[in-house]
Amino acid sequence: MGAEALASAIEKCEMAEVRLDSCRLSPEQIQQCFLSDVPLVATCRIAALMEKDPSLTGEAASRISEDLLIKAIIAGARYVDVELEAPRKMAKRVALAARENGTVLIRSYHDFSGTGTIEELLSVAETCFRQDGEIAKIVTMAVSDGDAERVLSLYGSFEPSRLIAFCMGEKGRDSRLGCLRKGAPFTYAAIDGGNAAAPGQWPDSEMYTAVYGEWKYRLPRGSADGESHARQISVPCSKSFAQRAIIAAALCDGESRLGHYSDCGDNAAAIDAARSLGAEVSLDGDTLVVRGAGPVTAGSRLDHSGVLHVGESGLLARLMVPLSAALSSGKVTLTGEKTLSERILSGIDGIMGKFGVRVSGSHGECRVPLDVEGRLTPCRTEFSGTSGSQLISGLLMALPLARKDTSFTVHDPVSLPYMFITVDILKKFGIRISDELLGGDDFMLSSGSWDFCSDILFKIKGGQRYSPASFALEGDWSTAANFLVAGAVFGHASLAGLDISSIQADLSIMDILMDAGASLSQYDDNEGVITVQRSPLHSFSTDASNCPDLFPILSVLAAFCQGTSRIGGVRRLAHKESDRGKAILGMLLQMGVNASVEDDTMIIEGHSLVQRLLTGTLLKGGLYRTFHDHRMAMALSVASLGAESPIEPDDIECVSKSCPMFFNLFRRLVI
Repeated sequence: MGAEALASAIEKCEMAEVRLDSCRLSPEQIQQCFLSDVPLVATCRIAALMEKDPSLTGEAASRISEDLLIKAIIAGARYVDVELEAPRKMAKRVALAARENGTVLIRSYHDFSGTGTIEELLSVAETCFRQDGEIAKIVTMAVSDGDAERVLSLYGSFEPSRLIAFCMGEKGRDSRLGCLRKGAPFTYAAIDGGNAAAPGQWPDSEMYTAVYGEWKYRLPRGSADGESHARQISVPCSKSFAQRAIIAAALCDGESRLGHYSDCGDNAAAIDAARSLGAEVSLDGDTLVVRGAGPVTAGSRLDHSGVLHVGESGLLARLMVPLSAALSSGKVTLTGEKTLSERILSGIDGIMGKFGVRVSGSHGECRVPLDVEGRLTPCRTEFSGTSGSQLISGLLMALPLARKDTSFTVHDPVSLPYMFITVDILKKFGIRISDELLGGDDFMLSSGSWDFCSDILFKIKGGQRYSPASFALEGDWSTAANFLVAGAVFGHASLAGLDISSIQADLSIMDILMDAGASLSQYDDNEGVITVQRSPLHSFSTDASNCPDLFPILSVLAAFCQGTSRIGGVRRLAHKESDRGKAILGMLLQMGVNASVEDDTMIIEGHSLVQRLLTGTLLKGGLYRTFHDHRMAMALSVASLGAESPIEPDDIECVSKSCPMFFNLFRRLVI
């Protein structure tokens, strides 16, 4: 097959194997071929090379095979297949290249004469894994029905996501589909109209029909006529960035312009708060224009006994507690609504007391309405950060306005990325804050990784002034995660407006998806369109302590990843818009997913979409509680694509808190 015909064939596939021993491709064509978004397996059979060119020695054919496979790996092959009979040194070099480039190594065994005993088959599979294989591929010739049954029985001894085992021949034909039913990552079929690579191979259209049947929710890839572009989603701005920037802009003497603005309930609450601080706010296209009310001095922006409404935003409430104490000459009452009224804002009273500020809530609990009394007093202090980063962000915004310098140490910090989002935004408005991450031996050995940081020291110079700024707000990775997971599990998605150099904590969805086997690509630059294409997914382990907003959609992802996934950070979910840990566990169990919580970790037993389709174990539909939590409503929408009957969230309006247009964007992805 020539390069053009190959490229055309690949673009019609969900995934494909490229036989480099039969395709005549130049190095440049290999590079172009494996740039495809379609997950590709690079294969180059030594015996096939020698059959095509009888003058080749085994050593020469091995060198050619090694060279072609490594070129494919470097170009972006998702998988590379090396036969067990390949020379050991050649296999080692290919395995090294695969590890260095993130390519999955398949060690394969083919027996065209028959099928060995179960003991022999088990030994072969173990040899595949022992010789660097991440996936073992066992393909034999079925002479009897018992041969296929014996090969498929291997799935009882190995993790299904790491095994591709089926039989050739008419007796083994059904095993090509049967391995998917057992949980294999993928199987092999012939391109319609093309020659079968082995006896018993299905035409791909027949295999596609057998797998997907009438299932209607596979997300299409689009086409060359512009449909693909029409399905591209422009991700709305991050409310974490927007709220911080709006309040900072309100503290300036002059006009700030915040591009790529998109409205939502929390952003609207921040605008109302900015107006309460005396700012004028207007919209110029998708640019938010904020004109501050003049230089800020202590006690100059909020009237005595003022009332400040923060909507449903926990972030805004925590930002405005320190700012209220810095900007008011008397008591300020913070009021809120909806789920915020039910959330305990833990740790606020103790931390603010260190700065001379008294915070009290209704019924003796730290929940809105909150009374804030006392002037924010600069000092040198320390406190625990286990209750979250948002109040610390408020201190970082308020303390530069104090007359004297401040330093404080945060012990056991959580959600570190959000603290540094605040520091980054404040720099744009001319505020300088010194920070130093501290930790023990693990921290030093990790070269300063946030994961091993035990303390942060912040030093804040007093008497600073906010200066107007103009910049574009980043796209929201929290919302984008839902579309990325939908594409990774159910077909395809293209997203614009995201920055992969962002310090948003939820950017970690990219690493998690790649760890789970998803196919992701981005062209142009760090802010180019991100494309995710369905690929075999396997279980993953991650700690979501720093990104609790990802937890709902990660749980849905885990339900469709073959194997047992573990997500740490459950304790961080107790005081979100709902008790998110309990809500997620209840959601999964209602869907028929085996899940449990041990200590701080949620354990989820997943099965691939294909296995669920073939075994009739799609998620259970019905009425589901969102607990008025926008992240739960979004995750339920994605889960509905893999349900046997409609999943109906009891509250879809709650998405207005962060992304009112979510369902319009979601429909663009699906329809």
